Amino acid sequence: MNIAEVKNLTKYYGKLKALDEVTLSIPQGRIIGLLGKNGAGKSTFMRCLLGFLKHKGEITILGETIKSHKESIHEHIAFIPDVSSLDDRLTVQQTINYVASLNKSWNAKKAQQLLAGSDLPLNQKVATLSKGMKTKLYLLITLSLDVKILLLDEPTLGLDIVFRKEFFNTILGEFYDESRTIIISTHQVEEVEQILQDIIFIDKGKMILFEDVEELKKKYSIFTVPSDKIEELEKHKPKLITKTLGHVSAILDSKIKIENAQVNKPSLSDLFMEKVGGSNV
Repeated sequence: MNIAEVKNLTKYYGKLKALDEVTLSIPQGRIIGLLGKNGAGKSTFMRCLLGFLKHKGEITILGETIKSHKESIHEHIAFIPDVSSLDDRLTVQQTINYVASLNKSWNAKKAQQLLAGSDLPLNQKVATLSKGMKTKLYLLITLSLDVKILLLDEPTLGLDIVFRKEFFNTILGEFYDESRTIIISTHQVEEVEQILQDIIFIDKGKMILFEDVEELKKKYSIFTVPSDKIEELEKHKPKLITKTLGHVSAILDSKIKIENAQVNKPSLSDLFMEKVGGSNV
């Protein structure tokens, strides 16, 4: 079952085409990675799903057409952006009360459960919280909403490795199940690769690939040969050949046979470089 449909989604900023005819069906109950370089269109895509941006094309979420922002969309979707939009003037408790009063999908029991397991200082103003604590508060609020889709836009940017791990463990433990979908936008996929089920590659506003992660990895292998055997790789016309001490490597179709080559499984970053190339992955 698909939870959302996107057809020919196009978005311009002036003359800049940020999204270019993006078409895809978003399945229910999947954890999906949205991988692209900085400026590839990831955040624009998410903001279009939320109805924050006017766009060309069609977006349908749980049967509802999204053309512009409307309150009803928040009954279906929760969003954790890269920059917190919390009100610095409020305390932690006031923030929770305020969000609860605005959202029909607020689950008070879940909020109390999450709050009890956190170390958030209820009477402290948001302005005085560290970035990690602000993110934890935003996470608590978001996970207290009974929604079907969770959008994460570089949510752990600038946070230390311990908190990043705790963040994703909380997401998996408190939100995800087979009826809910998570879309994680990132340009650094290594820390979430192990939890992703599907992956979207986006580049210069175009969707390059949307595929099951395990199926994608089965299709390709990293072949490594001594440097003097580079022609064995070149004849298969890879987009990228990587040179290391005395050896060269390339990502090729797994069905290819190269005598005496070392064969390894590629990461999503490896596959992104092969499909898209460039820097800032």
